[in-house]
Amino acid sequence: MTEANYPKFCPVAMAASLLEPRWTMLVLCEMWSGSTRFSEIQRGVPGMSPGLLSKRLREMEANGLIRRGNGGKAVHREYFTTAIADELEPLVRGLGEWAHRNVDSDVTLQCLDARMLMWNIRRKIDLLHLPRRKSVIQFTLKNPPEADALYWLVAKPGEETDLCYADPKFDVDLFVVADLRAFTSAWMGHSSFQSEIDAGHILLSGYELLARTMTRWLIRSSFADGADGDVRPASLKSV
Repeated sequence: MTEANYPKFCPVAMAASLLEPRWTMLVLCEMWSGSTRFSEIQRGVPGMSPGLLSKRLREMEANGLIRRGNGGKAVHREYFTTAIADELEPLVRGLGEWAHRNVDSDVTLQCLDARMLMWNIRRKIDLLHLPRRKSVIQFTLKNPPEADALYWLVAKPGEETDLCYADPKFDVDLFVVADLRAFTSAWMGHSSFQSEIDAGHILLSGYELLARTMTRWLIRSSFADGADGDVRPASLKSV
């Protein structure tokens, strides 16, 4: 019996054969977060090539985990999870919580992706704690020896927050310059934003109220335990 030939009578083996192909669970998580178009799903799993994503979506459709929406050109085609896939959501969530509790943070913070981090952060912006006007936050994420990665969040009342990969040419309200590892650690709940700021790993400059309330409008990962307190004004630093 080869490694690929699981004993099919075993329900655990049957489930594994559906979910084990690389990226499958991450694609499902991205779709559960609201992404339906190919381009949206790809932005949520940036390490996955377009060809592999197409292949995986076809396999997931054949296995009854997703379905394609009707109409529209292929480039705009939408994909939706099925009822049997949605049954998996709390189980996959539980798997993530188990890993967050039991896998050493030094291991989880080894292979980081700035673009994937920012795509997830974009979804966690609470507009109720931002000024009732357009707010622009520029992030500079440092991950030596790679070049600095720059991103801009543009938040407007009543609209979905935009993530820009090129300078939108708007006046910036808050500059966030951070070590990628430290920022990811704070957002995931392995450390706190305040401790990373105190250590000089995260620097904030600009509109003081926006900086002080960062942990209100920037909601941490759902895997992080509890709330991170407001940033103390005395910790704000010039960039």
